[in-house]
Amino acid sequence: MEAMPTARPRVQVTIDTELAEALAAIPEGGSRSRLIRDLALRGARARQEESDRYQRAVDHLRGIALGEIDYDFDESRAAHAQRDSA
Repeated sequence: MEAMPTARPRVQVTIDTELAEALAAIPEGGSRSRLIRDLALRGARARQEESDRYQRAVDHLRGIALGEIDYDFDESRAAHAQRDSA
């Protein structure tokens, strides 16, 4: 079978022990390159979601620090104390 030329850039991925074990844990179903592509897309989405959550947390804390968001520190301490004693 002859390789198909492509105008799109390609990357070379070394299948080290960790990646080999991860790929082996996934049931067969299609080409390995397609699986790696799908995993890369899922990983990119997960990293973006993590970055978005982090930014929302920073924005929320900044809002508290600037007094734009009401925050009751005494109530927070009481809630943490109650949680820790349970």
